Amino acid sequence: MPVLTGSTAYAVCEAFGWECSLDDKPREAKHFYVVIAISTLVGISVDFLGINPIKALLWTAVINGVLSPPLLLIIMLVSSNRKIMGDKVNGLGANIVGWTATAVMFAAAIGMILTWSQQ
Repeated sequence: MPVLTGSTAYAVCEAFGWECSLDDKPREAKHFYVVIAISTLVGISVDFLGINPIKALLWTAVINGVLSPPLLLIIMLVSSNRKIMGDKVNGLGANIVGWTATAVMFAAAIGMILTWSQQ
């Protein structure tokens, strides 16, 4: 639980440009410690609401598996676009690995959806 609350706090605070460090006192990084407190309360509420944590992890993985292919597609399109990336575009090797990973992720997501729909 502490790892999840801490990583959530870092991610949220960095996204909003807020001060975030466990080295800072709570008055110096208020948003950071508020996010940690809220994350901890959400985690505790999962237990009291009777939510099965294993099922929650399963559905989180399913959601990640379905959302990852479109995100990989966007990342590959942006990272291969010279107008956006300038001289920092993907090289041939990165494109081969990236597009292969994108195709495999799409195939896995489609396969999962098809096998679930047959049950």
